[in-house]
Amino acid sequence: MNLKDRFDLVIFDWAGTMVDFGCEAPVAALLEAFAASGVVIDAATARRDMGKAKHDHVQALLADARVAAAWAGKTGHAPGRADVDALMLRLGPLMREHAARASTLIPGARAAFEALRSLGIRVASSTGYTREMMQPVLERAAAQGYRPEHLVCSGETPVGRPSPLMIYKACVDLAVWPLSRVVKVDDAEAGIAEGRAAGAFTVGVLSGNVHGTPNGREVLSAAGADLVIDSVADLIPALERYSR
Repeated sequence: MNLKDRFDLVIFDWAGTMVDFGCEAPVAALLEAFAASGVVIDAATARRDMGKAKHDHVQALLADARVAAAWAGKTGHAPGRADVDALMLRLGPLMREHAARASTLIPGARAAFEALRSLGIRVASSTGYTREMMQPVLERAAAQGYRPEHLVCSGETPVGRPSPLMIYKACVDLAVWPLSRVVKVDDAEAGIAEGRAAGAFTVGVLSGNVHGTPNGREVLSAAGADLVIDSVADLIPALERYSR
């Protein structure tokens, strides 16, 4: 069976899925933003809510009991909305800086993109980054030959991941339906849950947020992935095997 007989659209996440092997840029930016406020968080904590809109991610970090206690100890007050806003102001430039440096396509990403297009399958994208954070990433990805047809960024839907609204927006804008003919590819639990909530066929990749963890495959499967693959380089053969 030709994949076009089964699917019309593939929506790729960005960091950890198509660029930034290991999903390092957002972790580094978050650690720096918190450290500049005098609060130290570790990479495992920063990764826990990866994939969410960055505003929601920061809010979730400040809601963590240990982070909230450290914040209160440093500032003299429990973290609130003003603290989220202040951290977001600090995070924006850091995200742009780190994301720009980590915009190399993951091996096999361009080939997967070109193969999908050659089959007549459309390619869209979504991200927990804001549109401003994405600008240097888009420019560097385009220079490497990756130009998805559509992009939904953090803040462009009323609610972000793990809600399905970013997928819904892409499908509305591109006039693609039903959702069963859509593939969502992501490296983080929030993105997998998003695909599951939308009713899309959902593929987890081990090249990003769970890279190097001993149970990454189990984590993404538990989040709802229909398939889990090492990276996007394996996407086409994995979909072909599923579609037989």
